[in-house]
Amino acid sequence: MRNFCLLTFVLLLSLLVQAQENRGYKVFQFPADQIPRIDGNTDDWEIVPDDYNVGMDQLWDDSRKHETANPENLEVSVKVGWVKGMNRLYFLYEAYDDYWDFSRPDLHNDTFELTVDGDLSGGPFIDRFHPNKEMGPMDAWFSFHGVHAQNYHIFTPAEGKDWTLVWGSQPWIKELPYANAAFSYDFKPGEAGKLTLECWVTPFDYAGNDPARAVESILYVHKKIGLCWAVIDYDDVDKESNNGFWNLSKEHTMYGNASYSLVFELMPLEKQFCRPVEAQWSFQVIDMGRRLVAFTDESYGNIASWKWDFGDGKTSAGQHPVHRYEQPGKYVVVLWVEGPEGKSRMAKVWDVAVK
Repeated sequence: MRNFCLLTFVLLLSLLVQAQENRGYKVFQFPADQIPRIDGNTDDWEIVPDDYNVGMDQLWDDSRKHETANPENLEVSVKVGWVKGMNRLYFLYEAYDDYWDFSRPDLHNDTFELTVDGDLSGGPFIDRFHPNKEMGPMDAWFSFHGVHAQNYHIFTPAEGKDWTLVWGSQPWIKELPYANAAFSYDFKPGEAGKLTLECWVTPFDYAGNDPARAVESILYVHKKIGLCWAVIDYDDVDKESNNGFWNLSKEHTMYGNASYSLVFELMPLEKQFCRPVEAQWSFQVIDMGRRLVAFTDESYGNIASWKWDFGDGKTSAGQHPVHRYEQPGKYVVVLWVEGPEGKSRMAKVWDVAVK
């Protein structure tokens, strides 16, 4: 009977995770020359298509104080972005609230609670969910809480306090060079109005209390990561309980279990930001003793032919050639690509060096 119950639980958990994954979302890739400024201004985000927006229609109040969302009470939209080559996730959070509660210095504050699982590893990540129940609470806090996935309590707005609580033993991840944030609003506590939050955070595969041991999540095109958020809405400074916990996940404990996050895919550049054909390549020295170098074509577009000049008088028409240099040196390597929509060249001066 015990094994049957365990099997049933595992099956239900698997079905829940699968259901979450089926609600996939997209992360917009900003062009390298249009990285958003963190200044609370939305102008930089106007290039993001509407289908990247995650609105109130995707959230539900799992405290069950509200059957449906009421835009006269609370209206929220979120967009997520990234930049190729930078391990950062950018967020634009826009919210209208009929009562902004942010006068107290504690957790009683309208909050955008964000969880990040950069390698989609899933699983619990807060102290009280530690699988080893023999571990003391502070040992679990320092060794486990926020380590493989991170939780940010972002105060909206943060007035007279840090912009976010990092729920774990790694408060250093909310500071530069790991994160940044800016707000724009013109209301006072207890008033209605619209707030804009811009921020970016660094996702970590490992983030303990010692930054020297941290391992950033590497972001690349089509990578899938785990993200989730909830909006905690307080409407009375003297009332301890909130007036709604608007959750993107179908599971309340998303705040401490990354298996209940949603799958977000890092998208390539939208077509309007790309040339029809653009040459690009990378290389790796796979055998320094033999001066053996592997070249990888990373060009964009409909490409029919490749021509490599390895800088030593040798060439190749292969897409991903491996070349052996006979002499040590620093080489100018050039790739030409061509297709029905055009042609392009990419040269790298002295990047390829062998001894």
